[in-house]
Amino acid sequence: MALTKNDRRLRIKNRIRKVVSGTEARPRLAVYRSNKEIYAQLVDDVTGVTISAASSRDKDIAAAKGNKSEVAALVGKAIAEKALKAGVETIAFDRGGYLYHGRVKSLAEGAREAGLKF
Repeated sequence: MALTKNDRRLRIKNRIRKVVSGTEARPRLAVYRSNKEIYAQLVDDVTGVTISAASSRDKDIAAAKGNKSEVAALVGKAIAEKALKAGVETIAFDRGGYLYHGRVKSLAEGAREAGLKF
């Protein structure tokens, strides 16, 4: 039986999640990438709570012009600003089974530029 692209991604995601987990002091920055949009959220896995979230569907980011990688960088900056406001400086990056390339990479670099450490 052949694996679909999504099956392969979920397998990689589960392998990553065995290692990467978030705490209150160092939450997990989870990334989800659809064909059109990109979403990021800070998760405390100990209590199972989402601390903050940002996506390319947020009003201020959706109004911005640019290609999908540029929009992903804006999402990274937005999640970093929300994290710093919530008192979080260091995070564990969860790429969600996606390659660290393209939109996922630009989101991470945008978050780093805005002051998150990981």
